[in-house]
Amino acid sequence: MLEEHVCPHCGVKMESWIGPPESGWGEILVCNNNECVFYRGSQHDIRHKDEDSNLGCRYALDPDNGYTAFNLLSWYK
Repeated sequence: MLEEHVCPHCGVKMESWIGPPESGWGEILVCNNNECVFYRGSQHDIRHKDEDSNLGCRYALDPDNGYTAFNLLSWYK
């Protein structure tokens, strides 16, 4: 059972997500709030990407690594 966490950027409860097998992740926690300021600004924070790319990042925590925060690459709406 994972600890409950809220996103420090928007205060919304983070949701459990199972990473794809090739990622090496097991279960992680992800902020899926499309209005989160971290997510909303992430499309401009990714360096060296094509300008017409729809990539962004979501705030995520890795429970297997002491709930260390990381940027989860995602499709930006």
